[in-house]
This record gives sequence, structure tokens and C-alpha cells, in this order.
Amino acid sequence: MSLISTATLNGAFDRIPVIDIGNASTPAQRVALAHEIRDACMNVGFFYITGHGIFQGTIDSLVSAMEAYFSLPLETKMKLYHKEFANFQGYSPMLTSNINPANTGDLNEGFKIVWEELMPKENDERSTNSGSMVKPNMWPEEPAGFREAYLNFYHAAIGIGKLLFSLFVLALDLPETYFDDKTKNPTVTMRTIHYPPQMGTVDDGIIGTGAHTDFRCFTILWQQPDVQALQILNSEKQWINAPPIPGTLVIKRPARTMDKCGDTSSFPPISLTCHIADDIFKSTVHRVVNRSGVHRYSVPLFFGADHHVKVEPIASCVSPDQPPKYEAITAGEYMHQRLREMYRLVSV
Repeated sequence: MSLISTATLNGAFDRIPVIDIGNASTPAQRVALAHEIRDACMNVGFFYITGHGIFQGTIDSLVSAMEAYFSLPLETKMKLYHKEFANFQGYSPMLTSNINPANTGDLNEGFKIVWEELMPKENDERSTNSGSMVKPNMWPEEPAGFREAYLNFYHAAIGIGKLLFSLFVLALDLPETYFDDKTKNPTVTMRTIHYPPQMGTVDDGIIGTGAHTDFRCFTILWQQPDVQALQILNSEKQWINAPPIPGTLVIKRPARTMDKCGDTSSFPPISLTCHIADDIFKSTVHRVVNRSGVHRYSVPLFFGADHHVKVEPIASCVSPDQPPKYEAITAGEYMHQRLREMYRLVSV
């Protein structure tokens, strides 16, 4: 029986499930995990994972590097201003982005990187095949060890992403290999983010990150311990806290555009699983509001399909009565357009 047909939908959640992915070596274990992930994605849209295998030393090194970097003078950080480089790589200052057009801006600063081998290769297949989304990263001169700390965490998290791709496929009652030809060289971007504390009366028009849903296939998020800031919206329109849990990472489900045939946004659906009925996996709105009184750091990794993959609904998702709503577009083109809108370089 289909995994989808046996699930129940709710959405009025008041907590976020925790799933241990440490045991996924056998087909039976992966199917069992897929059941847990299916329920989390359908009813909540978020879940925590334990057993991810990233060493605490790798995390500590990254945290030290980003804290040191974001403490540098603005003039120093602006040497790598992201709007002067490809695909917004590098440094983005406060209020540069505005992911929710209803707001004034996002009160955070960040540093973005893309694929790069820790030990560079002369012929990097990923760089060759991934198109314009892969350009050389721009690294700051200080602090020392910045590049190594970022790339060590980046590559450790990619290993988790590969496992999650297969589990999401199983959760949709599809063969584990379903995405293989679409994710040979997946576009994975990592952004380290610093949120200053918001004190006193706070205008909701400017918060850490405005209410939104992500626009990649899925997101792996590390968030700073002991600082509550991430909130997700349930079906009762209540903001539910997603507090940091020691030893876990947060997974934001495959985005609405990954599995929905009838996306009502102004963009075509990034529909790798478009034959599934509308809204099988929830696309949960979330935001960041740092009213903790202290500085907060987070590290999201955004996983997408290969840059050149053509995004269009498959045959079972269209019919004479329901023709395609959008022109075909590649995953890379789609992502570039969304980033331009996020950074307010085009009208929205």
C-alpha cells in the first residue's frame, strides 16, 4: 500500500518531531525512517535529526570562525560584498535581503559559499557540470582557518543531504534511485548567519528573517544552542517555537515547489515529484525573531537539483483539463531569479 495513502493530515502541531537517522544501513531501516519522515513532512513540515554524524569539533571550528568574522569591522567585511560577485556569494550586510515583501528588511548579516573541494582538483566534475551556479568562492583574509572551517562543515553536511534525498524518495513511495539522474551534482549553498538581538519594542516589519518558505528541495539547519529564535506556523496560525536541541540539526522539508503540481506562486514549481497530489508534504511558513537579548548564529545548507535539470511538470501532473501553468525553466535559472528577488534586484 502506498505510503501516502496511509498517512493522516493534521497540521495543528505544537511540537516538532525528533528522528534518529543513525541507523540507515539496510533497506528495512531506511523504509522505517521514511515512514517517520513522511509523517513529519505531512503534518509539520519540519523535524529534528539525531545521529547525523557531524563531529562536535567540526561544528565548534565553524562557530569560532563565523563569530570572529562577523566581529570584524563592516569596512573589512564589505571587501567581499555579495552583490559584486557571482550568485550573491560572499558577505551580505544587515537589511540587504528581504525575503518577505511585506516587510522592510531582514535584520541579519551573512556569508555564503558554494561547492568547493577542500583540496582543489584540476578537473572538478561538479564545477564543469553545474553551470553558472558554481563560481569560485571568495574567501576573506581573516580570520585564520576560515576556509577550512567552512568547507569541513559543508562537506560533512552534504553527506547527510545525500542520505536525506533517498529517504524523501522512499517517503513518497518511489524507488531510492528516482532522483539519481537529477542530483548527480546537486547545487548546495551554505550561508552562515548572524542575528543581532532586538531589544525593546520591535517593529515586525523588520525582524531577523521574515516569514517565508524555502525555495530549494530541502534545508539542513544548525542553530546556536540556548538561543530561541526560529518559529514555524501551524495550521491554527500559531507561531510554534523550534528551540535548539543539543546534538540535533533541523530539517526543513522538501519545499512546496518540490512536490506540488499546482503551486500558486509566481514561479514554476521545482517539481521533482510532481506526480504526487498537491500539498502531500507541507510547506511550513517560518521566521526568525531574535528577542533573546544575545547574538544568535545559524548555518543553513540549501539542497537543490543539478543546475541544468529542466523543471517542468511530468505527464501525470498535466492533462487537457489541467494544462501546464508555467514555461519550463532550469533549476539554476529558477534559483537565480528567486535570489534576485530576495535581494531586491528586480520588482516583486
